[in-house]
Amino acid sequence: MEIKKTSLNKLHQDNKAKFVEFAGYQMPIQYSKGIVEEHKYTRSHSGIFDVSHMGQLFIYGDDSLTEDLEKIFPLNLKNLKINTSKYSFLMNDTAGIYDDLIITKIEGGYLVILNAACKDNDFKIISKLLNDKYKMNLDENRSLIAVQGPKSVEILDTIINGVSELSFMTGNWFVHKEQKLFVTRSGYTGEDGFEVSVPNDLAEEFTKKLIEYGAQLIGLGARDTLRLEAGLCLYGHELGIDKTPIEANLKWAISKDRMANGGFIGSDIIMSQINDGTKKIRVGVKPEGRLIAREKTKIFNQDELVIGEITSGTFGPSVSGPVAMGYVEKEFSKNDTKVFLEVRGKKHPANICGLPFYKKSYVKGATK
Repeated sequence: MEIKKTSLNKLHQDNKAKFVEFAGYQMPIQYSKGIVEEHKYTRSHSGIFDVSHMGQLFIYGDDSLTEDLEKIFPLNLKNLKINTSKYSFLMNDTAGIYDDLIITKIEGGYLVILNAACKDNDFKIISKLLNDKYKMNLDENRSLIAVQGPKSVEILDTIINGVSELSFMTGNWFVHKEQKLFVTRSGYTGEDGFEVSVPNDLAEEFTKKLIEYGAQLIGLGARDTLRLEAGLCLYGHELGIDKTPIEANLKWAISKDRMANGGFIGSDIIMSQINDGTKKIRVGVKPEGRLIAREKTKIFNQDELVIGEITSGTFGPSVSGPVAMGYVEKEFSKNDTKVFLEVRGKKHPANICGLPFYKKSYVKGATK
């Protein structure tokens, strides 16, 4: 199968990107300065992430669309204001997660941002659940560019006047070069930032403008270290069809009234897990010393019994030490519980800890 390329591929090549294949796309993993420097630049200044491989699903319909989507997603969409976003999940009947996603109510419908590896399957599932009643467009003509970090607001506002007035998890349409861009104040790094949906033919010129004003291209490598420090889940690691939102410690993402009343796919399991608890739960894990515990590293208790597994692990440049997330049996999930990680046949000490490792810096109110 031919590998896909985003509209920014030439720009990545011109900037000497090192590429990897990800979800069928050729994507930049890092540039010449390396992952650690890219990570630090995003935390201190502004990083540009090409996330055009992700799915931008536009669904249009009348009030019955909101009712039908509430049967799918565990959200109170009726009370969601126009241009407001929520984090949610597409689940099966046993509350296993097909995908985690961001859904934004827009004029006339919804915009759903889907993970790259899941988007085609998600489209089929959602189409079937909605009985093909509504206009659905998985738009391949738009790129998605994330601008993340403390300087992002002033850089982006210079190019698209008015984005500084957006609050966290809100968005709006803006006009740039006579074309429509949809901008949300959101991201995946733990920093203030934006995601910009831009027509493909404008993407390279727009990104060059961001670079001109001081933002730098950042690869998927630093995107991973940034999200892990911020305690954010990655589909295929912390999330999957074998895990529920309650096990993933994401109960906060389910609307309270939906928890009480159910009526969405997987609600019976969700409600029973809320009432009765779960056997396993996602936690932060802090190895002692400098040990990096990668995915699938086994977690042991003090009696040398396997109690869980690491789902993501790396060195956190902002916290100057190793960080990891994983699932453990519920009884071992309290902060400061001593555990051991088996790396290369040896067991190394670690501690269960709260998340995030690095304090999130989201902007709740708009910067006027």
